[in-house]
Amino acid sequence: MTEEELQTALESATPERERYELFVEECQDQDVRVRFSPPKGEGWTMPALLAVSHLSLRAAAGVMAEVTHLNVTRIRAAQLADVLALSRVIRRDRDIVHAECWLFSHAVVEPMLHATATLRTA
Repeated sequence: MTEEELQTALESATPERERYELFVEECQDQDVRVRFSPPKGEGWTMPALLAVSHLSLRAAAGVMAEVTHLNVTRIRAAQLADVLALSRVIRRDRDIVHAECWLFSHAVVEPMLHATATLRTA
């Protein structure tokens, strides 16, 4: 899947309030890099970061995949800047996918959040 195809698929499968101006920067095999912009005039809240994590995990595992188990570790507070999400599939087993996602503020230097998940594909 190309970056443009993934961008279109994510936009059509995600409510606008959870998109945060998503932009698919890179899409290789099962590794995905997506950039999100903070809500206008607001900082990043934990619910917003969870939505970004969820969307990033689905970007790697499959747009229609459903999260069945989620583990999130907050490492540091988010800055008022774009969030970069790096997500990848760790393992596939029939309709079960194990994936992880790292969130970074502004640049891929120090992570602010790490999420692992089990997802079920259709």
